[in-house]
Amino acid sequence: MAVEFRLLGSVEVRVDGEPVDVGPARQRCLLAALLVEPNHPVPADRLVDRVWADRSPRRARETLRTYLTRLRHALAGTDEVRIGRGTGGYVFTVDPAAVDLHRFRHLVAGARAADRPAALDLLGRALALCRGEPFAGLDSPWISAVRAEVEAERTAAELDHTDLLLHHGRHGEVVAGLRARAVERPLDERLAGQLVLALYRCGRQADALDHCRRVHTRLAEELGVDPSPPLRRLHQQVLAADPALALPPSPSDATRPEGGGRPSPVPRQLPAPSQLFTGRSDELRCLATALDAPANHGATLAVSAIGGTGGIGKTWLALHWAHHHLDRFPDGQLYANLRGFDPGAEPLSPAAAVRGFLDALGVAPASVPPDADAQSALYRSLVAGKRVLIVLDNAAGTDQVVPLLPGSPTCTVLITSRDKLTGLVTTHGARPLLLDVLGHEAAGELLARPLGADRLAAEPEAVEELLRHCAGLPLALGIVAARAATHPDLPLRVLADELRDRTTRLDALDTGEADLNVRAVFACSHHALDTEAATLLGLLGVAPGPDIGLAAAASLAALPRNRTALLLRKLETAHLVQQHRPGRYRMHDLIRLCAAEQAHRDLTEDTRVAALRRLVDFYTHTAYAGDRLLEPHREPLQVGTPVAECRPEPLPDQAAALSWFEAEHACLLAAHRLAVSRCWHTSVWRLAWVLRTFHRRRGLLHDDLAVWRAGLTAVERLGDVAAQIRAHRFLGHTWSESGRSAEAVRHLERARSLAEQTNDTATRAHVHMALGWMEKARDADRRALDHVAHAARLYRTLDNPVWEADALATTGWFHAESGRYDQARTHCEAALPVYRVHHDREGEADALNSLGYIAHHTGLHTEALDHYRQARTLFRDLGHTYNEADTLDRIGETHAVLGRPGPARDAWHQALQLYLDQQRVPDTERVRQQLAALEDD
Repeated sequence: MAVEFRLLGSVEVRVDGEPVDVGPARQRCLLAALLVEPNHPVPADRLVDRVWADRSPRRARETLRTYLTRLRHALAGTDEVRIGRGTGGYVFTVDPAAVDLHRFRHLVAGARAADRPAALDLLGRALALCRGEPFAGLDSPWISAVRAEVEAERTAAELDHTDLLLHHGRHGEVVAGLRARAVERPLDERLAGQLVLALYRCGRQADALDHCRRVHTRLAEELGVDPSPPLRRLHQQVLAADPALALPPSPSDATRPEGGGRPSPVPRQLPAPSQLFTGRSDELRCLATALDAPANHGATLAVSAIGGTGGIGKTWLALHWAHHHLDRFPDGQLYANLRGFDPGAEPLSPAAAVRGFLDALGVAPASVPPDADAQSALYRSLVAGKRVLIVLDNAAGTDQVVPLLPGSPTCTVLITSRDKLTGLVTTHGARPLLLDVLGHEAAGELLARPLGADRLAAEPEAVEELLRHCAGLPLALGIVAARAATHPDLPLRVLADELRDRTTRLDALDTGEADLNVRAVFACSHHALDTEAATLLGLLGVAPGPDIGLAAAASLAALPRNRTALLLRKLETAHLVQQHRPGRYRMHDLIRLCAAEQAHRDLTEDTRVAALRRLVDFYTHTAYAGDRLLEPHREPLQVGTPVAECRPEPLPDQAAALSWFEAEHACLLAAHRLAVSRCWHTSVWRLAWVLRTFHRRRGLLHDDLAVWRAGLTAVERLGDVAAQIRAHRFLGHTWSESGRSAEAVRHLERARSLAEQTNDTATRAHVHMALGWMEKARDADRRALDHVAHAARLYRTLDNPVWEADALATTGWFHAESGRYDQARTHCEAALPVYRVHHDREGEADALNSLGYIAHHTGLHTEALDHYRQARTLFRDLGHTYNEADTLDRIGETHAVLGRPGPARDAWHQALQLYLDQQRVPDTERVRQQLAALEDD
């Protein structure tokens, strides 16, 4: 396996290209301390000093050994590395070439011994290894010192690399980077000289002289010195336009005819960039990577395809990048709006675009060949060997773009499209860049640009609502900003109110202009779809939930799974849906609104209702099958058969069921709300029933209460007494777990009364069990045991061994909590083999957890840990994170009693994270106090 260690940025390890988790910051600091000196022993005291300095923990060496053990585990299976201990300290055995820092130093050393062309390549490869600040995110005096040393090496390499680029006449490529570095290092005179020379060679003599003056002033004010002789001499050369500074011959000079002739015009066709452009720093870096990579300089044509849904800001990004890199393209910039998704015009033909480029390149009309292929050939000839940027905006697809690609690797092509342009990526190596919505900060800045910070600060709540409903879509934000800017007296609250109402939101985002109208932008993409894909898009618009899985979409559309997958790929290619996880698709909120409007126009009410019925049945029947896998000993439910063309997803085993519930939980809740709103009462309470096990195991008490309160209303309207008993029982149990005993008693007593009226023995027993737990929570020990004993007697009449074991185990736990450990052990040990014989893994885990508690409180701590670990493993496999958290808490307590702070800390940190996820505030605070006490010892 190929292993790679990265220090020139955040500290990372990759094995066969995949990231490896190497732990928290201090552990990564230890890894860096070893990797800086590979294959050499480093004493333990030196490692402690490098990692902690004067802030080392009380047992620093023990912690150091723990970190080393974890690093060995993380790197297990990689034969190329080993962490060992010798007489002089710890040794990290590794090939230095596997560490980017040492690879960087090797390449730089090689460059300084090579001739210029080879040195340029070697330094370029060395600098490509630098991903940001070395050892990013780590902090210790030693790290800071090494970081400063490495940054100095990188700076020297950058300066050498720039000298070589200037020597090879590539001054246009370096200006932007030099400007940025000059801001960071304003007193670096060598850097200043490089920028002055690059500006001068780009024909910007005034800018070059201005920079000389600014550097002179800053040196005088901050250091009280004059510029060095080389910089003063360069200043005089620029003033005199010294021929020694002349532009080196470019490759295109050899192709220019002797004797000159009328020079060709330099096209400058770029439209003005948007003044609202904000954010997109990551995307700009990606463009720089795609278009500035060393492989693109004279090797292959650099093509980048910016993709995304309509209104996402593709053109804004392309023009912003282009205008900030004009110096890279001294031979001109060509631009064509291909109108691939234009609401008011047909797409531009490639031939018409080429004809426009020939005009811009100065070709006389009489010299333009009549044949389209000949025109394309002439266009490619004219830009060959020149540094030209070609921006192809709003492309319909690959076929429209390919005829416009130049043949010369000196050119750069930037394309925007709502299509993914997969063919262009495949055949021409285009680098795809998919735009997502703006983040909250960038979206707020976009509004602030035209409106001003004061106006936004005056109505912060309205601003937050505007940002939420625009959902990061630049077009929507721009429309809101334009409306507010043109009506300075209009309160932002008025706009927020319009956007809050889903029925008026799209109206609020309509300026009356085709290209500034969310509906019109969406319509262009919609019209490009075939009928089947458009129908699916409309149904997705009315479907509940934040996203949808492939199987659910197939039932929604009443189509085979393979056909649905094909249609979803079409929608994804058009950037109307996003496959944000494998097999799961979501839509931007505004696209969803547009799709829903389209569905109400194009599809009948019966068609929409039938689709939603299929979807609700899909969730109900798949969830029921999953629940049976999670809890096979639960009493069954009669769910009937799915409606026609609904295809529930087959779940092969418990693990698959758990994964499905995790992925679909939000959609299940949304389907439940849909069923409530449409008064589909049977579906309402069935969905509540099938969610019960998952909710209980994950501690989702608020969700369980919500679905069962609606479920109770539904079964009361249905007049289904058996279902009412279940609803009251589950509501009572959940209210009890929430600490609301009055509500719990009311529902449980109602369930018991109805069960007695209907002679439902099983439910009577279950209710007594629930009443027992509730009474135990109120410290009514005797009444709690009486209820469980009553339940046990009823269970015996039903000949259900697992339910009898539940009564035994519950009795055991109640005795244990009251300090009657011998009785508790007897009951739990009697229940455990029954659970195992009948493969009730949850019951087995509960019994083992109780036995661990009993052993801990009777001084048998090693035995307690064994029971707890078995219970924790079972709970984790079951996805029962609620009980897993409690077991981890008890594991931590047992380790603490045994004087093992490290394992105790690990267990409590894991328990704390689960408690936080489950919003169990008292448990969270208790564990935090335990961890704090551990640190104080």
